[in-house]
Amino acid sequence: MIRELENIVLARDVPENGLREGDIGAVVHCYRDGKAFEVEFVTADGRTVALLTLEPEAIRPIRSGEILHVRELAPA
Repeated sequence: MIRELENIVLARDVPENGLREGDIGAVVHCYRDGKAFEVEFVTADGRTVALLTLEPEAIRPIRSGEILHVRELAPA
């Protein structure tokens, strides 16, 4: 179960926002019954890249055996 303030992994690309599958975001709001989530994606220095409403199929929890990775954000 995904909860507010939890870090999640994007399960698909969102090219219109420069996001790729595997990018990490933070859940800032859970809508009723987990039907959707408001997720914020930020750069390493804290600049918001996107604040999106996503369905459960578009995100997943971070798994304990995963390692984080950094990539350069393409210019908008």
